Amino acid sequence: MARKYTYFISDMHLGATYLKNPLEYEKRVVDWLMSVKDEAKAIYMLGDILDYWYEYRTVVPRGYVRFFGALATLADEGVKIYWFIGNHDIWLFDYLRDEIGLTVIDGYSEVTIEGKKFFLSHGDGVGRLKPAFRMMRAIFRNKICQKLYSAIHPRWTIPFALNWSSHSRNFSEETPLWNGPENEALIEFAKEYRTTHPDIDYFIFGHRHVLVDYNIADDCHVVILGDWIHHFSYARYDGNCVKLGRFVS
Repeated sequence: MARKYTYFISDMHLGATYLKNPLEYEKRVVDWLMSVKDEAKAIYMLGDILDYWYEYRTVVPRGYVRFFGALATLADEGVKIYWFIGNHDIWLFDYLRDEIGLTVIDGYSEVTIEGKKFFLSHGDGVGRLKPAFRMMRAIFRNKICQKLYSAIHPRWTIPFALNWSSHSRNFSEETPLWNGPENEALIEFAKEYRTTHPDIDYFIFGHRHVLVDYNIADDCHVVILGDWIHHFSYARYDGNCVKLGRFVS
């Protein structure tokens, strides 16, 4: 079977403590990966795939065995996998890159896929950021802060981080709403960015947990990928256009 599609997903938040049945949730994610295994050329995972992750030099968090195994299966069969760092899986370094063979991207990427130009980003680091959030991102990405954090035993850091991550925003109880293009920072950013980069055909983001496909020009779309807490959503590019979909297992 010919591989003819490129897929985009984000905001799975695997491992979140507010998930009622983490094992069944992970199996549903794996079912989706297996459903696209034979037709996917590439999968772009646009951040917050894990609710928390930190790689110590010789230790990684437990869990995610089925998910990582599914990614390894796809990679071994030739599917290109790109993992964009989000604001929850921010401390993704080289373990999964080396073990699975995927590409880790911190920030945004402009890539041409079958003649179309894409701007890809998790979405937390573009546009106008609140000062407090900007400061927090800087601290989390600071090498000295990371070394100090890694000096603390995982028995303390992992439970603390999971609790903090899940309580910072419980998406199982709160369904984010899209209040229209005039109130969307990612739309504002895309419009401004395209004034100096008119060749962009698609801006694709995660982060916001809302499903959006909005034209900012006749030849340019902004796509926000939803999440896997409420929407179980993804986008698929067939070489002609990008379409949002929902996975029904």
